[in-house]
Amino acid sequence: MHIGQLLIIGFDGTEMAPRLASLLSRVQPAGVILFARNITGAEQTHALLRACQKHVATPLFTCVDLEGGKVDRFRNVLGPTPSPVEVFATGNRKVFRKHGRVIGENCRALGFNVDFAPALDLAFEASRSVMSSRSVSADPKQVVAYAHEFLRGLGEAGVLGCGKHFPGLGEANLDTHHELPIVEKPFRKMWEADLVPYRTLRRELPFVMVSHAAFPAVTKDRTPASLSKKWITDILRKKIGYRGLICSDDLEMGGVLAAAPIEEAAIGHIRAGGDLGLICHQEDFIVRAYEAMVREAERDRAFARRVQESARRVLACKKKWTQRRAPSPTPATTEKLMRQLWEFGEEIRMAALDRRERSS
Repeated sequence: MHIGQLLIIGFDGTEMAPRLASLLSRVQPAGVILFARNITGAEQTHALLRACQKHVATPLFTCVDLEGGKVDRFRNVLGPTPSPVEVFATGNRKVFRKHGRVIGENCRALGFNVDFAPALDLAFEASRSVMSSRSVSADPKQVVAYAHEFLRGLGEAGVLGCGKHFPGLGEANLDTHHELPIVEKPFRKMWEADLVPYRTLRRELPFVMVSHAAFPAVTKDRTPASLSKKWITDILRKKIGYRGLICSDDLEMGGVLAAAPIEEAAIGHIRAGGDLGLICHQEDFIVRAYEAMVREAERDRAFARRVQESARRVLACKKKWTQRRAPSPTPATTEKLMRQLWEFGEEIRMAALDRRERSS
């Protein structure tokens, strides 16, 4: 049935442990996602991801959130990466692409093949306190310009990117980690603004991540987009024509658990047309979601067909993209990455200084 191929899971710890080995062997997930809590060094991270793969029969999506700036899981290992806003301020498309390539090379060296970036949310005033340096512009065309080059840079390094947080958190003034934002914006205005990056980049995005915000003017209720068939199937798949992989934001977030317990959230995301549910921390939630999906597939033929459809899509993507593995990093490799990252940071800082001097 391949139920596990519809889950990407996170965990605690920096090395393989019996509980983690048992969980991976049982669930056989599509992928794992690491956070700063799992990452203490380049060689350690590569070894941990390699150990995870030994317990899973299919190639893993090895995932990380690395946008630069406030979302930077490698900061303590390689040094800080410039934020999207700092890079965008250069106005230089070659620098946008370099941002993606530098991040991609860092990801690849540590063993990752998926980076959940870039954020495509528009930089409206409503979300400024939440998104800050993660959103580059209120102009969707400028967001597309940055994201297009960033994705090309990631791809040059052999890493898959992800557009997020569909359909857009630009008007959301609450953090979905903790609460369910209610965005009162009509579909026509979203189509002409928030959805432009997804419409334009639909053939360039290997993954799209769906947010936990609610859009009652579109769905007529307060269902989070991550559980909404209207958003995922009717709009993203059919109206926009997106053919890549659709994943949820972390299903442990308060924004979605306010609407449904973890079992219902996992099933609801897949039933709505999603391919991959992210559960980023608690083993209990992972097991509960997995077992609930198994039971639902056994009980409901329509859900079983949905599982098979998404599992085929996930496995086809893996067959195409996850075969190439990077060698384990050496101390010399790590030093080279740190130097490259520092030089890129200096390039961005000098560009900012030059702009200030020209404007004074």
